[in-house]
Amino acid sequence: MNQSDFTSLEDGLDGDTLHEECGVFGILGHPDASTLTALGLHALQHRGQEAAGIVSFDGQQFHTEKHMGLVGDHYTDPATLAKLPGTVAIGHTRYSTTGEVALRNVQPLFAELEEGGIAIAHNGNFTNGLTLRRQIIATGAICQSTSDTEVVLHLIARSRHSSTADRFIDAIRQMEGGYSMLAMTRTKLIAARDPIGIRPLVMGELDGKPIFCSETCALDIIGAKFIRDVENGEVIICEIQPDGSITIDARKPSKPQPERLCLFEYVYFARPDSVVGGRNVYTTRKNMGINLAKEAPVEGDVVVPVPDGGTPAALGYAQQSGIPFEYGIIRNHYVGRTFIEPTQQIRAFGVKLKHSANRAMIEGKRVVLVDDSIVRGTTSLKIVQMIRDAGAKEVHIRVASPMIFHPDFYGIDTPDADKLLANQYADVNAMAKYIGADSLAFLSIDGLYRAVGGAPRDPERPQFTDHYFTGDYPTRLLDREGEKVGRKVSMLASNG
Repeated sequence: MNQSDFTSLEDGLDGDTLHEECGVFGILGHPDASTLTALGLHALQHRGQEAAGIVSFDGQQFHTEKHMGLVGDHYTDPATLAKLPGTVAIGHTRYSTTGEVALRNVQPLFAELEEGGIAIAHNGNFTNGLTLRRQIIATGAICQSTSDTEVVLHLIARSRHSSTADRFIDAIRQMEGGYSMLAMTRTKLIAARDPIGIRPLVMGELDGKPIFCSETCALDIIGAKFIRDVENGEVIICEIQPDGSITIDARKPSKPQPERLCLFEYVYFARPDSVVGGRNVYTTRKNMGINLAKEAPVEGDVVVPVPDGGTPAALGYAQQSGIPFEYGIIRNHYVGRTFIEPTQQIRAFGVKLKHSANRAMIEGKRVVLVDDSIVRGTTSLKIVQMIRDAGAKEVHIRVASPMIFHPDFYGIDTPDADKLLANQYADVNAMAKYIGADSLAFLSIDGLYRAVGGAPRDPERPQFTDHYFTGDYPTRLLDREGEKVGRKVSMLASNG
């Protein structure tokens, strides 16, 4: 099966979703470092299902295991974990936003530097990564991957600072975009978050040992204690001392800026049981549904979520509207991506491979269908048809986030602007007609802000990153601007 075959099949199954970003996990000084990292990555699996990697250090040398596929497919094997000895480890679960799907791009990436080995993993995207890549290649550097993480390794290697921590800080000062990053040396675990905090990163503790990960759910799975969020623009350096103690040095090397956490962490990406930016994700999603019911009421007999993302919002909508909530769509959680040949007949099944209508809850009823977001609208079209085929009298779609007008460049894999539903039709009525719904309504940007932060959007100083809705990009987009003069990144096909 070649790459175009993968793309064709996924267009039928996943092509109308905002693909997850990545997840990172790291722990220092624990005898079960690799096992705990594998468990943490398992909890972060929703952030990336393409590949996963772990690097450990046993006091003498570094060890790495990288595999395509799910964490549970490889890292539940004791023989695999036995290959990762040591008391320090970092791990990464990946969905590619920069670089093709290949084992050579699976993080953490490792390099041997003057001061010793270093492994790096990050979640997010650098908006000047390609620009910097061109510059370092022009000076004679050789890049082995197409991941922008490798650029950071080159910048660390070229830094004239003496300590690894200072070299790391020197490198990330040159990076722009949204990211959370972990680095591991023989004695250190370093965590960093971008200057405005687009991507999340939290600090925890288990048996007195520091942990960093993308979401609190990764702490919960191993029974670790949540300490705090890593602040925007903060670099935290944890180091094992000769006597076995661990020192923690928190620095703020960048100019202080207001935090602007990505709103899509609340809308779509984070697990409902996680706490992001001090806010429970489940509660914020339920609030989105409550606000949606206030802004876009409709007469209906049953509120049905599009699982799983629409479920908390649907509960909120039902609570506020007084319309009964029912599971009118049942999701099949065990659909693989490549277990069948992507023939046209199979592609025609599309959504039915993942969702089935629960006819008993739908037939003869006016259905209020609640989803977390609509990207291209192709999946919504198929779901509406499925609901009608199950006997629904009316189908009204309510979306618990605003219309998406703009692509993302900070780690979310979004279609080009001209492929987004909101840019293809003149108004909501035209969109509803395309989808086949009796009505369609989206949550307002202020309704979303109130659900998450309690106050409407401040247009002068937005409290969150929301460019996909508003077009207000919080950083420069140097790589995007560079496309006007052309760019080239070679792709080496990998069979690994």
